[in-house]
Amino acid sequence: MSANLDLVRSIYADLEHGDFSRADWADPEIEFVAVEGPEPGSGTGLAGLGAAWGGFLSAWEDLRVEADDYREVDDERVLALIHFTGHGKTSGLGVAGKGAALFQVRDGKVARVVTYFDRDRALADLGLAE
Repeated sequence: MSANLDLVRSIYADLEHGDFSRADWADPEIEFVAVEGPEPGSGTGLAGLGAAWGGFLSAWEDLRVEADDYREVDDERVLALIHFTGHGKTSGLGVAGKGAALFQVRDGKVARVVTYFDRDRALADLGLAE
């Protein structure tokens, strides 16, 4: 198992327990991209990552994120296939889905993370089959 895969697994170990506070895995100049979902967009740096995550997390109650599988795409990138559940704070509506996150690791830190609410789109964008 590669160090990059170990790093991404450690990130999800925290997320699966509802801990979204850790960011020691992120490069100070990290690029964050949300391809689609309720708040698509991008940001850079730890402040941008914190603002993006904070804005997203503030809209949900009981948000749970769990990794189903991990795929090493190449020497720098790891794809986490995830599923998520939660309830909108305002609407109370439940949400559940299968998504993905692509982590690009350089020098032991995540330099870029691209999130997808739609797992099939992530796989298609990367030319991978489910």
